[in-house]
Amino acid sequence: MIRNWRIQPVFTNYKSTAIIKGREIRSSEISIPHMIQVCRKEESMSEQNFGQELLHTPGGVRDIYGAECASRLKIQQELHQVMISYGFRDIQTPTFEYFDIFSKEKGSVQSQAMFKFFDRGNNTLVLRPDITPAIARCVSKYDREEEMPIRLCYMGNTFVNTTPYKGKLQEVTQLGAELFNDTSSDADAEMVVLTIECLLKSGLQEFQLEIGHADLLRGLVEEAGFSAAEAEELFTLIESKNFFGVEELLDRLTVAKPLKEIFVSLSELQGSFAESEAFVKERTDNERVLKALDRLKKVEQIVAMYGYQQYITVDLSMLSNYSYYTGVIFRAYTYGNGEALASGGRYDGLVAQFGKDAPAIGAVIIVDQLMLALERQQLLKKEKSGGTLVVYPAQYREKAHHLAAKLRGSGKVVQLIRKSSGRELKQYQEYADRIGADDVILVQADTI
Repeated sequence: MIRNWRIQPVFTNYKSTAIIKGREIRSSEISIPHMIQVCRKEESMSEQNFGQELLHTPGGVRDIYGAECASRLKIQQELHQVMISYGFRDIQTPTFEYFDIFSKEKGSVQSQAMFKFFDRGNNTLVLRPDITPAIARCVSKYDREEEMPIRLCYMGNTFVNTTPYKGKLQEVTQLGAELFNDTSSDADAEMVVLTIECLLKSGLQEFQLEIGHADLLRGLVEEAGFSAAEAEELFTLIESKNFFGVEELLDRLTVAKPLKEIFVSLSELQGSFAESEAFVKERTDNERVLKALDRLKKVEQIVAMYGYQQYITVDLSMLSNYSYYTGVIFRAYTYGNGEALASGGRYDGLVAQFGKDAPAIGAVIIVDQLMLALERQQLLKKEKSGGTLVVYPAQYREKAHHLAAKLRGSGKVVQLIRKSSGRELKQYQEYADRIGADDVILVQADTI
């Protein structure tokens, strides 16, 4: 039987040919039986190649299974418990939402970085690239009249359509917390401390949480009178830590000397916050900048009260990943890992875009990066599945099932396997070791 081969007779220069899968073969050169043989060979090769493709995931996503999956779930559970201990309540939002929830105006990722599709009503939908805007939508919808603090935590996957050559995951698991209706520096510090305690709970020992303020650079740019294009170029250079480029740009622009000194020294203003603060205050009296410095000082002091000052560094050059951030921002890093393990910040204007005027601050643990860091630093504990493997010959089936039910009733994990006559008990013991089972029971006549 020939499937989807579409053999078409055509005539070219008075010679019969056949078009097979887009290829022209002259009938004078090849017989019909041979053509069928060629088609079958191509069909077989195509099926083999397709089968091989199905063994692989698309770029930017991966399978998580076995011991890695068990360890990951354990850590997620532990981090979630830390958030619960701070009074946060669980929330789940849809995996896909309307495009407008994450549009440029909301301050989320760029449009080209979203996975888009259409529903039957021709509405543009996207796989969520960020969970914070979705939660802001929920708060505006369900807690519009609430004026007291609202604490929500979540765990879910986000999807960002990055370029393949960057080697970044396009599907990432996030575990985060959002605090609404609290404008205080205490709320800022609490989210920083929560992030630190989550990282410590995971087993991570050496890390730094860098703290900045979204308004600091905006205030400096505002005072300098840069255009939007000039500010964008400056931010790009600062984000890439290209301070030689910053200096060259400022040389081309008309910038007051005190401001220029601040911009070119940003890379060095990461030691003592007191010294950095004094350096900036000597060179500007911009109200926006001064308020940002005052806020950072208060947060630093409160974090020190918790006893976690050794884990934080104030970075005045920090820029926000999302444009909806309006205040304190932070990111956590560790050695051997170039990407942030956690991030967060204040976004007082985002909820208002959905109809509720409410300040907010959030923090998120990027689970994939955290797991990678723990593995590279050999801090990842391999979780065993545990439990008991009950092996039984066919004649002891009933006894095996009763035993399994008894063990499960006592809270144990039990796997039942009927013993094959061609396998020795040693093979089942080896299998138990591979899956991490604690022990093996062979059901026999005297088994209780």
